[in-house]
Amino acid sequence: MSSSFSGGEFTDAETMRGRTWPCLRQFCVFLENRVGRLNDLMRHVESIDTRVLAMSIVDSVDFAMVRLMFNNSDRAREKLELSAFLFSESDVVGVELPEGDQPFHDVCTTLMKAEVNIHHAYPLLYRHRGRAAVAIYVDDVDTALNVLHAAKHRVITETDLQDDDEFM
Repeated sequence: MSSSFSGGEFTDAETMRGRTWPCLRQFCVFLENRVGRLNDLMRHVESIDTRVLAMSIVDSVDFAMVRLMFNNSDRAREKLELSAFLFSESDVVGVELPEGDQPFHDVCTTLMKAEVNIHHAYPLLYRHRGRAAVAIYVDDVDTALNVLHAAKHRVITETDLQDDDEFM
């Protein structure tokens, strides 16, 4: 932790790496819709220090958008920045699915009650204590995090993805 001087008072400043960030990073990669382009992307980003934990592909005739999540978003960002692939980043909410007969319904109901809209969702290759998880892109991340916590849902952090050893 470092200190900075502001307006006559010292304040403590934490970096993103210095705390457990409550969101996950989603990378959206633009690919030409050609044979072998997804393989090129995977060859470039997947390695011993960068594991793909989620992938969703939306494709059209000419191009595809590949949404990816990694166990190490900082390292994934470095690899993508050094590549020729066009990409963007956004925050998504990772949530462990609760026990019960309708785990997706439970999570969706929690978000619906707070009027949080889900734009897209996909499963994470993540398992902790025998439970699966899902990544959810919502219109209001802060509200989603607050209501999920209040409803006792377990939100997954970047640290969870780096430390987990129960990959499916």
